[in-house]
Amino acid sequence: MNASSAMPPMIDVTAAREIAVAQITPVRAVRDLPLHAAPGRICARDVTATSAMPFFTNSAMDGFALRHADLAGTGTLLPVAGTVAAGAAGTFLPPGAALRIFTGAPLPLGADSVVALEDTSEAGGRVRIDVMPDIGANLRLAGSDQPLGACLVARGARIAPQHVGLLAANGITRIAVTRRPRVVVLSTGDELAASGAPRAEGQIHDANRPMLLALARAAGCEAVDGGTMPDDVDALSQRLAGLCASADLVLSSGGVSMGGRDPLRPAFVRAGGEIAGWRVAVKPGKPVMFGRLGGTAFTGLPGNPMAAFVGFHLFVAPQIDRLSGANPLPFARWPGRAASPWPHRPGRQDIVPVRCLGADGTGLPLLERLGKGVSATLFPLAAADGLAVIPAASGGIATGEPVDWHPFRREG
Repeated sequence: MNASSAMPPMIDVTAAREIAVAQITPVRAVRDLPLHAAPGRICARDVTATSAMPFFTNSAMDGFALRHADLAGTGTLLPVAGTVAAGAAGTFLPPGAALRIFTGAPLPLGADSVVALEDTSEAGGRVRIDVMPDIGANLRLAGSDQPLGACLVARGARIAPQHVGLLAANGITRIAVTRRPRVVVLSTGDELAASGAPRAEGQIHDANRPMLLALARAAGCEAVDGGTMPDDVDALSQRLAGLCASADLVLSSGGVSMGGRDPLRPAFVRAGGEIAGWRVAVKPGKPVMFGRLGGTAFTGLPGNPMAAFVGFHLFVAPQIDRLSGANPLPFARWPGRAASPWPHRPGRQDIVPVRCLGADGTGLPLLERLGKGVSATLFPLAAADGLAVIPAASGGIATGEPVDWHPFRREG
């Protein structure tokens, strides 16, 4: 595809996501990290268990270890021959006796059951069994939780704190992860005031670049500030060629539409780029462009801030997943219900900010639509809990009607 003025047909969102991900070559470089530095990174190869767990049979609760054959029924009295604490080793249960045992302590040799503390009465160095246990009761058997060779963390998984705990429990202190993708973020537009400079009449502050840099960092990238560029094809072409030489993905906002002051497409082609797709049937965010320049993927998002934000979640987030070695997840894969009517004109899929008002009787979140569908404002997003989808063919969503939505990840 070239940068001619011919108007191509719009691409539906599903096809556009596929085109976006197809531009990506996954990062192959691997880093070896200590566990404390691994959360949020992508596992580079399967991590398998070198031992079964638990490592040894142990008590599942505080109580008394005994031989079931020594019990004559409820009321049996057994002498208490000692105590087994967690970390003890090589303990032997004498015949006809019981051993006081604590949760996690290894089962003594000769014992086959543990009776819970609350099911006993202890006095005068003897324990009375008030509730008969089953044979093998209250034991965590060796190897019962995790078999030898089990996959602890799969290649492509985003490492979470629970993975860190599991790996540490297995004695693993380091893990191989993929290098953070290097994403360069660039803004275009003559109307943009320089960072930190006073805004002249007719100018606006650049919201997109700081926002997209923050989104890229939150997605686990090395996010690089590519600065701003005026609407000049020659200068922009040179900048794009330079940025693409040192990035895995270059992400721009602005200048990608059909207007006479939209230089991105001709500049991209002049720099040697190949356009793979342009114009997506989505609101907000129709003028989105995907391509490659040399070995680097490129995505051009609209200049309107809401459209740029939506475009990141729809198209850039799965690109970053793919770069990192993870499998991109579907967008808006969670069900909810509209808390009020949502008007919609059929034609393009609409992505709208929503706030969760609670849950209905079935537990599904009730979603309030925010804003007026204006792609130039970010104000509704400040109160939003996520983005919801109105299908292209829909004539509107009625109160209580099911909708699909994409919750924002909350920290803490």
